[in-house]
Amino acid sequence: MNVEQFQQLLKPLTDMVAPMPVDKELEKSLEMTYPPGSELFESIDKACNEAIAAGWMCAQGSEGRRFGRVIEPSDETGRLSVDVVDLIDIAGPHHRHPLGEICMILPITEGALFDGKPRGWCVYPPESQHRPTVTNGQALILYLLPEGEIDFTR
Repeated sequence: MNVEQFQQLLKPLTDMVAPMPVDKELEKSLEMTYPPGSELFESIDKACNEAIAAGWMCAQGSEGRRFGRVIEPSDETGRLSVDVVDLIDIAGPHHRHPLGEICMILPITEGALFDGKPRGWCVYPPESQHRPTVTNGQALILYLLPEGEIDFTR
């Protein structure tokens, strides 16, 4: 799989997310429409792991904290960027989400949590902020950012 194919795989997700407010209702909609175990959720998980193994995803950083922007915001993605991070028992850099953040939590280690949440979805509303934290092992986080906006604060 290449970046273009990955973007096509994500199209049902970006088409759903792009017109919706970034809030807890979106999180509920994602949990209902694309829950863990659904065909799209599992296909994205598999594709991320294969892309990391192929070397074109999460190519920046070092062991314990790898990351990278996979897709820039465009009209084809509903103005959403796509980033993926691979974190092992770490609190990442503090940042703010000017327009919100939609996170897909993909544990590699069984029982790994992202910001205290298991495999599934986590949506942060506009102007929220946090230190992305993975505990109990290793997890991939795929996150969508409206207009690609993120503000690293410290």
